[in-house]
Amino acid sequence: MQKYVIKNAKIVNEGEIKEGDVLINKDRIEKVGGQIDVSAREIDARGYYLMPGIIDDQVHFREPGLTHKACIETESKAAAAGGVTSYMEMPNTKPAATTQDLLQRKYDIAARDSWVNYSFYMGAANDNYEEVLKTDKKTVCGIKIFMGSSTGNMLVDDEAILRKYFRDVDLLMATHCEDESRVRQRMEDFRKKHGEDPPANIHPVIRDSEACYLSSSKAVELAKEYGSRLHVLHLTTAKELELFEPGDLASKHITAEVCVHHLTYCDEDYETYGNGIKCNPAIKTANDREALWKALLEDRIDVIATDHAPHTADEKAQNYWNAPSGLPLIQHTLPMMLQFYHKGRISLEKISEKMCHAPARMFHIADRGFIREGYKADLILVDTERPWLVQKENLLYRCGWSNLEGQQMKGRVMKTWVNGELVYNHGQFRGAGMGERLAFNR
Repeated sequence: MQKYVIKNAKIVNEGEIKEGDVLINKDRIEKVGGQIDVSAREIDARGYYLMPGIIDDQVHFREPGLTHKACIETESKAAAAGGVTSYMEMPNTKPAATTQDLLQRKYDIAARDSWVNYSFYMGAANDNYEEVLKTDKKTVCGIKIFMGSSTGNMLVDDEAILRKYFRDVDLLMATHCEDESRVRQRMEDFRKKHGEDPPANIHPVIRDSEACYLSSSKAVELAKEYGSRLHVLHLTTAKELELFEPGDLASKHITAEVCVHHLTYCDEDYETYGNGIKCNPAIKTANDREALWKALLEDRIDVIATDHAPHTADEKAQNYWNAPSGLPLIQHTLPMMLQFYHKGRISLEKISEKMCHAPARMFHIADRGFIREGYKADLILVDTERPWLVQKENLLYRCGWSNLEGQQMKGRVMKTWVNGELVYNHGQFRGAGMGERLAFNR
């Protein structure tokens, strides 16, 4: 590993932007601020912003079993290019990570192939309660509970089992909240009404606000009853926001996430993108989107993530009923948020808080998420002014497509350090397998 001194950067960290130098020695940040004169590889960062690496708390990298869509190597490489230096991946692969052995197999793959740091959720189901309780809270990010749509047998719809999880699990529980019985009934009704080839814009009508609220309110009710550590993923509706309180993360045992696509699109965009923006929970109305923005900025919503969920173009081109839900995002999440920064919608300090600091605090990640002396050197250098065009040729997702193709962006990640290694540098990569397993101070 080289020693780096990053000179004259605008350091975005802990609510402030200060110009100065940062020294990286091996895998750690040795010194922050002021003028640092040492013998090291010098990086002139004048005019650029230095931020902590992004921590994405919800991704689907599809390995094992679905690697025609994505794999840990390809998607973690895309993550590095997008400024994401750590991710937490979901258990609904094939086979699903619902035993400790299957969970460990995913860690083994990542230890060999991941460009950036990683953790994997243990998957809850109706029939693996004892396996879930074996999960090590110091080495696993959390438990994922699908209280709504999922693949395989991961839907937890047994009330007694659900209560046992909320009562007994001493670990963060991340929930997908949609009421499955309501969604299934509405799907049946709409199939009768619209036939086999309806427009994609029925998606938020089938998976409506009520389906989300019925489930998320149940999760919050159970968390309050048992004092559970609950994290509700990908909020999409104004109605759900009444369930969450603003305030500092340190005082919360119930937290919430919003995804970048739910801050970007609304139901009017189905006409343009069709199944390309079909995802669960569904992208809803412009009013819902505005409510999400308000809640984010007032700290009722705690983190921004991607729910990166790639499918092949052929799969997405099927009719509405057969097209899978999900879209690829991890390479573009920071550039997407930078467009809102340029519009005056959000500050760089707030982006850093919601995408770097808050995930580190929420999950109690050891030594990451901040630009602090002694912390792991997970850093990104960003040119907020650089124009570039999203094209198929510069996509790194295995699925090979993005809704953003043809869009002009302003702002790009120039360099990404992972554990002190410069893995991404102006479009060039080095150091595959530099990612480390996240550790948690719990």
